[in-house]
Amino acid sequence: QVQLVESGGGLVQAGGFLILACAASGITFAIDTMGWYRQAPGKQRELVATISRGGITNYAAAVKGRFAISRDNASTTVYLQMNSLKPEDTAVYYCNAYRPDRLGSPQFLSGWGQGTQVTVSS
Repeated sequence: QVQLVESGGGLVQAGGFLILACAASGITFAIDTMGWYRQAPGKQRELVATISRGGITNYAAAVKGRFAISRDNASTTVYLQMNSLKPEDTAVYYCNAYRPDRLGSPQFLSGWGQGTQVTVSS
C-alpha cells in the first residue's frame, strides 16, 4: 500500500498564497497519477487537480488559472500551489495516487488520510 502525508495547510486571507505538499511512501513504483482533492464541511469530496507521471495536468474549473499542480517523480511528492485564494477554497485538502486498470479506470493506491486544513478568511 502507498502511504501519503499532506502538509502545508493553514489560515490565510482572501487573495493569499499557499503551497501544499504530499509525500508518498511505500509501494510507490506503481503510481502513475497523483492528485489533490478537497472536502468542505457538509460537501462531497471533489477533485481539484491531477498530474500524471509524464506531467499531464488537469484542473477543476473552480481552480483553473489560480492553482498549479506539480510533482517530483524522484521523491514521489506532489505539490499544489494555490494563488488568489478565495473563501470558497476553504476545505480539508487530501492527496491520493493511482494507476489505471486495464480499461484505463483509476485504481487508487491509498486510503484517504487526515488531509491538511486550508482556511481562507474573507
